Amino acid sequence: MTDAGTTVTERDLEVLAEQLGRVPRGVVEVAARCVCGRPIVVRTAPRLDDGTPFPTSYYLTCPPAVKAASTLEAEQVMVDMNERLAADPELAARYRAAHEDYLARRAELGEVAEIDGVSAGGMPTRVKCLHALLGHTLAVGEGVNPFGDETLHLLEGVWSPTRCSC
Repeated sequence: MTDAGTTVTERDLEVLAEQLGRVPRGVVEVAARCVCGRPIVVRTAPRLDDGTPFPTSYYLTCPPAVKAASTLEAEQVMVDMNERLAADPELAARYRAAHEDYLARRAELGEVAEIDGVSAGGMPTRVKCLHALLGHTLAVGEGVNPFGDETLHLLEGVWSPTRCSC
């Protein structure tokens, strides 16, 4: 990953449209980049231009990363994660802290009453979307979101932010 938290350029918006297959919405910065410089994760506004509340602050955009996370979801890895979350109070506390971190970082961009207390990926009570959790880890670094970190490690050998697969 390179140049996290960088200003969005016109070229970034073109790449994002290509990655997403649509015009990107609410992008305020590129939160993580591939070693080649293309966006991997974007940081989005908590309210889109059309007024829609948007709780997903860190949006995974890199197609190979999205595909890899989707494969993990199809392999049902969240079942084990949710079982461990329910059984391990220390893990649950770390996941709650990740939720609080997510909310605090989103609040930097503005408060939106409709999504107050709602983060992403199922936090803090369940593991629902590995894309969102991985996006959080890639944007803020390891050590904040335990399941984002775990997702990143599960992808070793398949996808890595340190090896271009664009």
